[in-house]
Amino acid sequence: MTPSRDAIVATAGETIARGSRSFATASRLFARPVRERAWLLYAWCRACDDLADGQDHGMGAIAVDDPEARLEAIRLGTGAALAGEWVGDARFDALRFFVAETQVPHALVWDVVGGFALDAAGWRPAAEADLDRYCYHVAGAVGRLMALAMGVKPEQEDALDRATDLGIAFQLANIARDLAEDDRAGRCYLPAAWLAETGIAPGAVLADPTALAGLARRLADRAATYAASGRAGVPALGFRSAWAVLAAADIYGGIAVKVAAAGEHGWERRVATSRVEKLGWILRAFAAAATRKHHFPPTPRDGLWTRPR
Repeated sequence: MTPSRDAIVATAGETIARGSRSFATASRLFARPVRERAWLLYAWCRACDDLADGQDHGMGAIAVDDPEARLEAIRLGTGAALAGEWVGDARFDALRFFVAETQVPHALVWDVVGGFALDAAGWRPAAEADLDRYCYHVAGAVGRLMALAMGVKPEQEDALDRATDLGIAFQLANIARDLAEDDRAGRCYLPAAWLAETGIAPGAVLADPTALAGLARRLADRAATYAASGRAGVPALGFRSAWAVLAAADIYGGIAVKVAAAGEHGWERRVATSRVEKLGWILRAFAAAATRKHHFPPTPRDGLWTRPR
């Protein structure tokens, strides 16, 4: 007997609660239909990420010895879900419901899988533009999918680009927070050009904590630039969706700021935000969402990565 949608949603809710307290908190602000779709999408993303990195709900990434086999499993499960088939894994079956309910382009889903393909191939960014492209695949495309799930129309290209920007900002914050963990797993998402400028050798990013702290600040500044652009897209959203998005932006932005502020000590323990901090950002986001039409005037996206049309 196949599980019901309610059962899949419940599993997805448990997945986001375990995998990301920040996103779980912000997702509660969505109206119920959007909230459930956010959970469904997150569950699939979490399943792919855990499979690719040998993690458990985002924790304990390791250097896997069979990356291509893991990538093929992601492709097979994703392809089956997109075809409307039951996968037998609730987190992949969550994608089946998400796509059926939102009618999002399958190409965007495959864009996300493209990020896992880059990791499986041992890809490394050479310059900032490469880093931005990677962040698009693993998070910016997810932002685009969520914007469509929130009611943004496919022809609203600027709003979709802003959602992409916010996803990229989230991933840049993730990279800053996880520099030490990624290094232990044999990965480095810092552009080779940045490493060369600071004299840090690939594979030895922890050898110079002072220089690494400077690179973390650089990541945080870039995340802030993308987040500012992303916020300019919230006037296209309804109040509840705008509230949730702005809260998520502040919560995740707070992670990047904390890593940068910690300097050389930014990786002694995993950076997180407190309940009190989250509550403060949620309240601030409420006020900003209520005045979003005036609070976030159109701003140019000069110099930011843009998905090819």
